Amino acid sequence: MAYRRTLVAVVFVLAVAIVALMLPAAASHTAVHSKSPSSIRKVKHAASKDSSPGSSSGSSSSQAQALQAGPNLAPGSNPAVLPGPVLIADKHNNRLIEVSPQGKILWTFPQPGDLAPGQKFLIPDDAFFTPGGHYIIATEEDYQVIDIIDVATKRIVWRYGTPGVPGSGPNQLHRPDDAMELPNGDVVTADIKNCNILIIGPRAHAPLKTIGITDPYCYHQPPQRWGSPNGVFPMTNGNYLVSEINGDWVDSLNLASGQVQWSTHPPGVAYPSDSNEVSPGVYLTADYSDPGQVVEFNRQGQLLWRYRPTGRNALNTPSLCLPIPTNGYIICNDDHNDRVIVIDPHTNKIVWQYGHTGVPGSAPGYLNVPDGLDLAPPYSFLMLHKATMGLP
Repeated sequence: MAYRRTLVAVVFVLAVAIVALMLPAAASHTAVHSKSPSSIRKVKHAASKDSSPGSSSGSSSSQAQALQAGPNLAPGSNPAVLPGPVLIADKHNNRLIEVSPQGKILWTFPQPGDLAPGQKFLIPDDAFFTPGGHYIIATEEDYQVIDIIDVATKRIVWRYGTPGVPGSGPNQLHRPDDAMELPNGDVVTADIKNCNILIIGPRAHAPLKTIGITDPYCYHQPPQRWGSPNGVFPMTNGNYLVSEINGDWVDSLNLASGQVQWSTHPPGVAYPSDSNEVSPGVYLTADYSDPGQVVEFNRQGQLLWRYRPTGRNALNTPSLCLPIPTNGYIICNDDHNDRVIVIDPHTNKIVWQYGHTGVPGSAPGYLNVPDGLDLAPPYSFLMLHKATMGLP
């Protein structure tokens, strides 16, 4: 009898121990999948503490994948936070590169033989896969042109603008920014120093439609005038989010009617850059300042989340941040820190980084003022938005 009681006690202790070991894993799994990024971010209004790659906790599978990070990534980077490769407009290296989550360069444009005789590809500041995924539309803001590049053949198949010559007439641009191809082949772009928004027909060389007065006097009076517009990003309701540098404005615009539904100030932002939608009613902007920040806000201009680290991880003129659709993390160009980073908004930590902070270069693992990015299909920005993209 004593033996049986002892045996039962031993079995009971073992069972308790097994359950205790299982509970943390189960609790961790539940926490990872039940957190709502927007609800968590609402309480993170204070400036972020110093952060570094890999300082965010994760599941054992994520940690195992982090061990597979290649030498081109910053130490501690976790490839599992990305659903696939990243396209980077490496501005001062005059190139586009596609980088795997492990940090390997998969594709580069241009390489010797890619450009036609006399053709140049200079200072690309934005690049997005087109809705079909077979082409890339790149904006060369300081070179005054927009290019569409065939990914497979690595040839420029369409160019709008007069290379190196700013202007406001047909086939002319003055600091174009964030050109995007729509599902019907039209191209929409913010033409910063012409103070307007252009819609260009498929493979055309004259505007199909101009929203705003074309002149050098940029100030906030949409849709008649725009305060140096620097981005026109599609939203899920069919409208577009316009960023205006002058006065810190973000506007909701209907391309078809040319009407503005609302305008607001992203809170505490000096220079809103490339504002876009995280989810209906939640918007994201990069503050192109030094030190910079990343801010989520609503249409009333209320702060929902802010990432503004200090110290060695302070941002230096970040130009574009996008939500990663698979996990709600945020991927950003930190332009003058020469890096692309992924931020975990639950912990405000950098969990992936390509590029050496503040050290420009062109060798694998280095960037020189990266100014644009996109995720590779099927997670690319325009591919995800094509079903709800309002057409002019």
